[in-house]
Amino acid sequence: MPRFFTQQADPEQIVITGEDARHIGYSLRMRPGEMLTVCSGGSDYHCEILKITESEIFLRPVRIVPCASEPDIFVTLYQAIPKQDKLAEIIQKSVELGVSRIVPVLTSRCISRPSQADFEKKRQRLQKIALSAAKQSGRGIIPEVNALLMWKDMLRDCEKQDLNLMLYEQSGGMSFRDVLGHPESGAKISLFVGSEGGIAPEESETAVSAGFRRVWLGSRILRCETAPVAALSILMNLTGNM
Repeated sequence: MPRFFTQQADPEQIVITGEDARHIGYSLRMRPGEMLTVCSGGSDYHCEILKITESEIFLRPVRIVPCASEPDIFVTLYQAIPKQDKLAEIIQKSVELGVSRIVPVLTSRCISRPSQADFEKKRQRLQKIALSAAKQSGRGIIPEVNALLMWKDMLRDCEKQDLNLMLYEQSGGMSFRDVLGHPESGAKISLFVGSEGGIAPEESETAVSAGFRRVWLGSRILRCETAPVAALSILMNLTGNM
């Protein structure tokens, strides 16, 4: 069943407009009486098409259920800016794995160093990648790709989380199993992943002082685009969301 997203969904009637409306009416050639799914706030609205115009699709929700593919934890990925277009791949795979929010971060060892203004020009394209991945994987929300944060701003942003984890390739990191325990449903967990150069020792220490726990993925050193995929897979599996 085709899936579409809306910010707010009325349980009595939903109206889809814009590009999605044109896609339903012209590309998919759907007709009144057919069914589609509208996702909003983690719920799936299974809807019957009532009326199709040139710019609007009128829907009647038939059944409203929680989205089965949404994890019961809220995971924020803080990703240090990598080189080239690796961030797009990281966003795509992270959304498929259940991340709720992606925050790009500029650290001292990032080789690629866009300004916040320059990154903002790319963010719309990255958000579209998140949207496409959310549709493909059956998500109930569209994970947000945030504006670029500086290191100190990231540490302040993490104060809102229940558990802060940092991938660390040196000795001293703990296993995910030992650190996670049994997080409650709805827990907010953050995961920081470095860029190609890893994380500088001084930044690691400030992160630990801010409440981060160092975790590691074993003795093999993974590429920066592989590490978040592996870490999120472990995190989702250990919390029963895989």
